Amino acid sequence: MRKNANLQQLIRASVLIAIGVILPQIFHGVKDAGSVFLPMHIPVLIGGFILNPLYAALVGIITPIMSHLLTGMPPFPFVYVMILELAAYGILISLIYNKGKRNIYVALISSMLLGRAVNIAGNYIILHLFMNKPFNIKMVVTGLFVKGLPGIAIQLALVPVIVLALKKSLYKSVAEYER
Repeated sequence: MRKNANLQQLIRASVLIAIGVILPQIFHGVKDAGSVFLPMHIPVLIGGFILNPLYAALVGIITPIMSHLLTGMPPFPFVYVMILELAAYGILISLIYNKGKRNIYVALISSMLLGRAVNIAGNYIILHLFMNKPFNIKMVVTGLFVKGLPGIAIQLALVPVIVLALKKSLYKSVAEYER
């Protein structure tokens, strides 16, 4: 039974990674739409709800790496910031929602805030320490919270609906499978 559970986790993670690579391409055709609507975040956030912390973290790590290798987005060196941020989303949601048994919105909002804190720290490390450029926290926070506001709104509106539909569908298919 354990092998079957790991296989299910692997398949779900793989599908979410594929979506996380493909979905941003739809948005990157329009200037800055990717950084406004945050399409890569959506499958990672969903992964946190339907995967255990390890697989959720892997979706957050592998998605930006694959996207960068295949499309050049997110650009170097900020792909590393995305890896840290998205991995944090996956782990935190999975721990808060699945292990901590918290409300879907509590898990989503708290992980979004903590993931953005990881993003700020990652930007500081890359800009200030490695690129020897000034770190402007106001600019970074504005980019994360103001420029990304449409994406945040989409995440808050769509992710819970998608997760609840997936949970219902997955539960139904498991129940039918076990008959």
